[in-house]
Amino acid sequence: MKGVLSEEALELVARRFAVLGEPMRLRLLHALMDGERNVTSLVEATGGQQANVSRHLQTLAQAGFVRRRRSGLQVYYSIADPDVFRLCDIVCGGLEKHLSTQVRAMPGGVEKD
Repeated sequence: MKGVLSEEALELVARRFAVLGEPMRLRLLHALMDGERNVTSLVEATGGQQANVSRHLQTLAQAGFVRRRRSGLQVYYSIADPDVFRLCDIVCGGLEKHLSTQVRAMPGGVEKD
């Protein structure tokens, strides 16, 4: 993080990360990678229950990760902040490095060259 953040700013950052700490929300973001989808399609893609999916979508919208658009009776969601995918790539890359280090450290693990 650049510079010194105030306590209020740190709280906001922590809340934003907390939103991404729920696997269903990550599934929803992943399902939206290819573009806008309606709630029914997102329920099918994630295997969640409609009420649960809608609740998570609301949380993602409030955090600014997704946007919603109503068309008649349908509500469509799309990614509002594509930087969320960069963040996920960074976290996944770090996790991959961490896990490979753990595997190498295990007895019988792969040795470093």
